[in-house]
Amino acid sequence: MSFKFTEVAVAQSTVAQSRIVEPDFAPEQVIDRSEGMPIEDRSQESGFPERQPTGVRSQEPEAGSVVAVDGAMGGQVTSVSQLSDVQPTDWAYQALQLLIENYGCLVGYPDQLFRGNRALTRYEFAAGLNACLNRMQQLLATELERYATRAELAVVERLMSEFAAELAALQSDITNLEQRFANLQSASTLRLQGETIFAISEVLAGDEEGLNNPVLQSRTNLTFDASFSGEDRLRATLEFGNFERFMLPESTNEGRLSFATGTDEGEIGLDTLSYEFPAGEDITVLAIAKGGNLNDFITNINPLSSSGTATISRFGQRNPIYRGSGFDVGTGIGANIFLLDDLSIEVGYIAANSSNPSLGNGLFNGGYGVIGQITATPEPLELSLTYAHSYVPDGGNSTGTGSIPATVEVEYTDAENTRPVVVNSYGLGINYAINDGFQLGGWVGHSAVRAIGLGDADVWNYAVHLSFPDLGGEGNLGGIIVGMEPRLSGTTPGLGAALGRRRDLDVGLHVEGFYRIALSDNLSITPGLIWLTAPNHNAANPDVLLGTIRTTFRF
Repeated sequence: MSFKFTEVAVAQSTVAQSRIVEPDFAPEQVIDRSEGMPIEDRSQESGFPERQPTGVRSQEPEAGSVVAVDGAMGGQVTSVSQLSDVQPTDWAYQALQLLIENYGCLVGYPDQLFRGNRALTRYEFAAGLNACLNRMQQLLATELERYATRAELAVVERLMSEFAAELAALQSDITNLEQRFANLQSASTLRLQGETIFAISEVLAGDEEGLNNPVLQSRTNLTFDASFSGEDRLRATLEFGNFERFMLPESTNEGRLSFATGTDEGEIGLDTLSYEFPAGEDITVLAIAKGGNLNDFITNINPLSSSGTATISRFGQRNPIYRGSGFDVGTGIGANIFLLDDLSIEVGYIAANSSNPSLGNGLFNGGYGVIGQITATPEPLELSLTYAHSYVPDGGNSTGTGSIPATVEVEYTDAENTRPVVVNSYGLGINYAINDGFQLGGWVGHSAVRAIGLGDADVWNYAVHLSFPDLGGEGNLGGIIVGMEPRLSGTTPGLGAALGRRRDLDVGLHVEGFYRIALSDNLSITPGLIWLTAPNHNAANPDVLLGTIRTTFRF
């Protein structure tokens, strides 16, 4: 930006009709910069007169007197404008050094030393001078008398005069660069990100019937992000993999892997398609055309949520109420409204079969889900309060986690469909960063499920998670998750009779541990174990131990 040195005029009015010559310091007074000196320690070494507190003047010149700034240098000094380079012995070079030291307008070496012992081209010199002028303008705008002496102002005016052409050229270059940068920001851009996972997994214990074998499975996601204004984002994600779930006691949904994909082996499919854009300073809107779920619209404060580089289980990613009910993906829209920097309200709506125009489908006439969350993030504490509502015409309260009875699926007599359910869910989440290497958090969730025409049911889940960032090395991550996957805790008599039980028989626990080893910024290996006690919340079933070694490539 241009420098309007109006303060010089103030100084000139005080020393009217004075002449400007070289500054009052001799070459031998200039500090040897070859070894360097901390910037903050050089104020007393300055060739400028010592600064006085605001309102105090020392040796004020009388009106019409001459400000002597040639002094010990003596003789005629070659004009800087006649030099092709600026040498360390030139008065301009030394004057700029002192401005740098007094105003801190250039950053030196990492040890905070300024080593000004090399020649500069005139344009390099002008760049440094421009930085000092901008810094001085900021300071002098409010505290002229405190920060500037008259000799400094005189020296600055001469420097500006000697390098007027270079400063003008520099300003022109800056303007051109700003315009080019603005053009780049407004131009559309496309970025590709990818993640590939290879995982060796096995049921290590609890498979008494021998239904499972060790497997090598993989998943790849390719994400294309495009921006048209620099503030929006159009995202399309392709996914393909070859995951099949393990057969656990009573076909329970507990212990499912976080990185399992829903695509068939060899198929490549469009997983998500969304567009995010600002609607004012404090509102961001997210529209999802395909592959949306309620959790896409809210902030998950669980630091272990990543399926590729953190938790190894689906349950460990998030409170199951975030997953909606009965359907995995849909179309919808939501918004994040920032009330304060660390307080926001998030809302979202998902329709299950928005592309189907038939009766009982479409955007507003079929299955749907609504979610709202208040999220507070005053460091080091994070809190969330969540409400979710779903209507599921067929499929029950399925979140892909928990016991089979917790899905509250009741078939009609023709056994072709299940009864529709209405679900109201409530959640509380917390995470606290105790220090840089340890975070403690957890959640609790309750779903009130009504099977239309039959009765009501209650489903509960909870978890405590511990995370250890950079454990054993930078980029590593240790994680422990202990909780209860969704469990049917009670029903009304009519619904209980239809389900064959009023509640799950016992309380089973999900105990998980993993350790991510970062081999580089783009490659990590994560061994992990999942221990399920009383699978399907039935103590008659043997405990299950699952093991996996996940290798993740990011590019």
